[in-house]
Amino acid sequence: MIKKEESMSDLNRTGMEQEDRGDAKNAVLWKDRKHFMWFPFSFTKYEVRNNRLYTQKGLLRTTYDEVLLYRILDITMTQTLGQKIFGTGTLLVCAKANRDGDVLLENIKRPRMVNDMLSELVEKARDKKRVVGKEFYSSDGHAAHEPDVDDDLYKPED
Repeated sequence: MIKKEESMSDLNRTGMEQEDRGDAKNAVLWKDRKHFMWFPFSFTKYEVRNNRLYTQKGLLRTTYDEVLLYRILDITMTQTLGQKIFGTGTLLVCAKANRDGDVLLENIKRPRMVNDMLSELVEKARDKKRVVGKEFYSSDGHAAHEPDVDDDLYKPED
């Protein structure tokens, strides 16, 4: 059985290196790109640092997205036969943060190890913020909806 320390260092050796910029707050814990087969030829990048998951997509029109780790509710890993052959996979990260609520980490290397690492970091972030997962759910067991300020249906109570 592989120890956690070995798996984290294994992630660092595979091109998803940890960068230390002098302080732990800006340390990159994991980074990768969307892969085509095993080649990282895409303009989609993923990164975990500062207790946040960052995604960057696009070349001419670049979109940056950020999700606080403690707001992540669920992580689902899927692998097609082709992804298994090339050692990649896709993680669906369900979060109570952005408008869509889901972040797709497509065709990343070592998806199982990244899934375990993200789960561990989410738990640590929740412990640090003293947040319990049930705070994100409504009474019927589904993720609660916080209305946006711009939402036409939202009317504050007096």
